[in-house]
Amino acid sequence: MELNPGIFKAYDIRGIYGEEMDEGVAYDIGRAFVRVLARLRDKPAGDLRVGLGRDMRLTAPKMAAELRDGMIVEGATVVDAGMVATEMLYHLVGSRELDGGAMCTASHNPKAYTGVKLVREGALPLSGDAGIGEVKAEIEGGLGEAPGGGELEEVDIWEEFRAHALGFIDSAAVKPMKVVVDGGNGMGGPMVGPILERLPLELEEMYFVPDGEFPDHEPNPLLEENRQMIMDRVRSTGADLGIAWDGDADRCFFIDGSGEFCDGDFVCALLARSILAKNPGATILYDPRSSRAVPDLVAAEGGRSDLSRVGHAFFKARMREEGAAFGGEVSGHYYFRDFWNADSGTIPALLMLELLSKEGRTIGDLMSEFRSKYFISGEINSEVADQAAKLDAIRERYSDGEIAELDGVSVDYEDWHFNVRPSNTEPLLRLNLESLVSREDMECHRDEVLGLIRG
Repeated sequence: MELNPGIFKAYDIRGIYGEEMDEGVAYDIGRAFVRVLARLRDKPAGDLRVGLGRDMRLTAPKMAAELRDGMIVEGATVVDAGMVATEMLYHLVGSRELDGGAMCTASHNPKAYTGVKLVREGALPLSGDAGIGEVKAEIEGGLGEAPGGGELEEVDIWEEFRAHALGFIDSAAVKPMKVVVDGGNGMGGPMVGPILERLPLELEEMYFVPDGEFPDHEPNPLLEENRQMIMDRVRSTGADLGIAWDGDADRCFFIDGSGEFCDGDFVCALLARSILAKNPGATILYDPRSSRAVPDLVAAEGGRSDLSRVGHAFFKARMREEGAAFGGEVSGHYYFRDFWNADSGTIPALLMLELLSKEGRTIGDLMSEFRSKYFISGEINSEVADQAAKLDAIRERYSDGEIAELDGVSVDYEDWHFNVRPSNTEPLLRLNLESLVSREDMECHRDEVLGLIRG
């Protein structure tokens, strides 16, 4: 298959299997990745030790095998963990001090997709700004004859990962509660299920068996149609809490006891409270789309907050720069210093169970405190032909506000604020807006900004 440059994204390599990516492309990615990694690590390819994992997608065994063979023929030793969740690949690379790692996954994308996430030492991701473009250039330049000489090691990291994740909480503090869990036929079931079974929980499992056909719903709980089933189940069973994971299980999402979705920035605030209780005065990172609930809570709990650009590559780098204990994105990515600054879908679930147990309150109670003070729009996408022109119009119209440009354009006023940022891959502008006055005030400002974007 001829290389399709469109598969090289901002944070990973991804495309439709058979149309945009196939086994031959995976093989070439494996070879090119080792060459790029050798330069990044400043060592011969024959000295590299590289982790490998794959998710439950139907094409993943074949794609991962070619990825593995490509790395081996370039001389690297591949440490293959088999079928695992993405954060388990991060754990493998971080805990064994490997030179890098490749995860064969298409994350939350529909069944037709395949892809690869690439990391260097310390589970620091390659991105479109740093590394992924070099992999593309290597392939486009022609890979030539492979030197050979690599080796394969197969490892089982399931139990050591579970032990590390459980180390984030006091298991004895978790009190009995009824929890509905939705694995989305992804990696959440086998990864998190055995950990939760060690806690005094009454578990109601949904779609916990990995199945790349995704017979029940697509593995993306951010879309309302994919979380409707767990919301209904929480209500019908009278559960205390619902937790859903995306396909490769590096993100988790929460449903309160009334069946209402818990917004990611409010969840970030609660997780920050948990982290600050364990790490007094720590730095907490959040993204420019977030509710002011996050910096307000961090300040109230004695911590320090700061911003990071959206995207896991930026967050992980910023976590290192700031020595932050925790970082969270609206999209459900939560990062932990003691997990190689990487994102995890397991650790937030455990921390939330511990927090609710210690506070003796439901997640609905805690959410209602935020919902009554912070009125957020959620992310609203608008198709825009000329993104730059619209952003200029926003800067001009709202020049009396405090403008920041860390990621798109953020405008702050005393009692409301918003962020508008362009999509990396589509002709879209994404609006997130919040009022501290009322829902009606939020809707008024929202409609005004949307009118400018869409006008």
